[in-house]
Amino acid sequence: MKVKKRDGRIVEYERKRIEEAIRKALAATHEDESLAPSLAEEVEKKLVEKFTPDGIPSVEEIQDVVEGVLIKNKLENTARAYILYRKRRSEIRKTKKILTGVHDDLKLSINALTVLERRYLLKDEKGKVIETPGELFKRVAKNIAEVERNYGVKDVEKIEEEFYRLMTSGRFLPNSPTLMNAGTSLQQLAACFVLPVGDSIEEIFDALKYAAIIHKTGGGTGFNFSHLRPKNDTVLSTGGIASGPVSFMRIFDTMTEVIKQGGKRRGANMGILNYNHPDIMEFITCKEHGDFRNFNISVGVTEEFFELVKKDGDVELINPRTGKSTGKIKAKTIFETIVFQAWKTGDPGIVFLDRLERDNPTPSLGKIEATNPCGEQPLLPYEACNLGSVNLSLFVKNRDIDFEPLENTVKLAVRFLDNVIDASRYPLPEIEKMVRGNRKIGLGVMGFADMLIKLKIPYDSEEALRTAERVMKFIKEKAEVASRELALERGNFPNHGISIFKEPRRNATLTTIAPTGSISIIAGCSSGIEPLFSIVFMRNVLEGTELLEINQEFERIAKEMGFYSEELIHQVAARGTLENLNIPEEVKRIFRTAHDISPEWHIRMQAAFQKYVDNAVSKTVNLRYEATVEDVRRVFWLGYELGVKGVTVYRDRSKEEQVLYKRIDTGGCRICRI
Repeated sequence: MKVKKRDGRIVEYERKRIEEAIRKALAATHEDESLAPSLAEEVEKKLVEKFTPDGIPSVEEIQDVVEGVLIKNKLENTARAYILYRKRRSEIRKTKKILTGVHDDLKLSINALTVLERRYLLKDEKGKVIETPGELFKRVAKNIAEVERNYGVKDVEKIEEEFYRLMTSGRFLPNSPTLMNAGTSLQQLAACFVLPVGDSIEEIFDALKYAAIIHKTGGGTGFNFSHLRPKNDTVLSTGGIASGPVSFMRIFDTMTEVIKQGGKRRGANMGILNYNHPDIMEFITCKEHGDFRNFNISVGVTEEFFELVKKDGDVELINPRTGKSTGKIKAKTIFETIVFQAWKTGDPGIVFLDRLERDNPTPSLGKIEATNPCGEQPLLPYEACNLGSVNLSLFVKNRDIDFEPLENTVKLAVRFLDNVIDASRYPLPEIEKMVRGNRKIGLGVMGFADMLIKLKIPYDSEEALRTAERVMKFIKEKAEVASRELALERGNFPNHGISIFKEPRRNATLTTIAPTGSISIIAGCSSGIEPLFSIVFMRNVLEGTELLEINQEFERIAKEMGFYSEELIHQVAARGTLENLNIPEEVKRIFRTAHDISPEWHIRMQAAFQKYVDNAVSKTVNLRYEATVEDVRRVFWLGYELGVKGVTVYRDRSKEEQVLYKRIDTGGCRICRI
């Protein structure tokens, strides 16, 4: 049997959906939930009688039959609850349409619809939305599944349906450019790019032009500016004086501000300068007065640099034009300036270039010197990568991780991301050559904090670290199996012969932990591997739109345990924490937020995931406003000691404009970059 959805789509009939709806109605009226299977069977029989052989019932017609069966079985209260639920859902759909202008055909949150409307859904020339969320995912699924034809697959429609269900179930979502551009004239589907910046005017402005093209299509760019000669160095061709890498970064920043990524996604860059560049001190302090708003910046360091700091040694500053020393500076001076500026402004972070290079799968093709804007994707020059994330919050069953459906999701997600490589149109031939040569993908996770809450495991606990390693090890292993199977089916990635791998493998890299800022809103889960930012908070997205979010699991538990109230929600919103509220201690323990958790646990969690991630981990160590410079210093040292590939800290209220903030009694805001 088929079913006609409200958006007109014809889908497969599933009895379990009817059974679940009846079970919820029985539970709401304190009736026997074990009646649900037999009642669903009775509904099914009536549907068969009414619509066989040629009829296709609509969702509304099925719900009418459910009501009739409940009444017939003398479950009037349950029938009434079910009718009221239908009425409430109808009113919610109408409210969402009024607030967002979007027809909600997938039962998404208003926040998710707002983000989809502002950024993802197709619009006509007048700016009117012309597709529903369901149609968006249908567009993406169809476009990505079409790649299967290139490999001789016959039943492409079946894979299209699998991709569609993968996304609409919230189990997996690809990066934003794929959602925005798949099946459109742009067809640029990768999120992460690294561009080389050479020392000539021609090379610098080529990089600027290429970055503008990438930003227009929704991608982010990373650069290492260490090849540029230092400030006041000689320009032999003109006899003039060089202005240095920081001055050229300003041009890239201005370009990004102007482009605004085609009006869909604000431009984002990563700027890196190596610790031994003569202009390193100017670079470290360049964001002190609010400049470079479109850049995250990181100092490129090595393990050797930290050993020099420990020994109070000197760093030899090297002019990249001549390869000669321009002087020395104490390693500790560089390090302490990094620490202070990170405490003061949230920038710079650090990135361990030697650790990135150690995991370079194709070292003969070049050195890895830069990452994408959030630091999770190290790439060679002209390389790009598409990312996607599994929603871990949906894989908990009976207080344990539900591994079988997780395995199926990982394998299908790897196939999806590999298809994206073929489906994507690349902005430059150099990029296309590198991407298709290495076929890197970045499968990551979101909803990890939600998973821990459902498992009743505190984020800042040894058990949480073990859970992180357990789940990421499983994902990495199953992704490797999927990539090996694809290699046997489709062939190894073209550069496999000059790579570090011996066994069959379709993709040079497989796993990455991205921040998932927007797609986690769509999926309705916590972002990346971050702890909850707050139980109740305002999210500032898309050029000033503010979205109120209440953690659904907290709301559910509060109602079940009988301590929920509107007054409580206002108190939580005002304080930003459950501490000192009249709430059971076991609830407080599992709902500790980013600022309740000590910096050490942030880094330890990052390191736990990094053990089983090919690329890198995007993770912000969120610090309270009262955190000291010494707290930041300890964070950087712990990152070095635990083997992470990069460290980013953010002290509350150290920037004027941020992504997440909590209302507080003073009317101010508490802020955190993710």
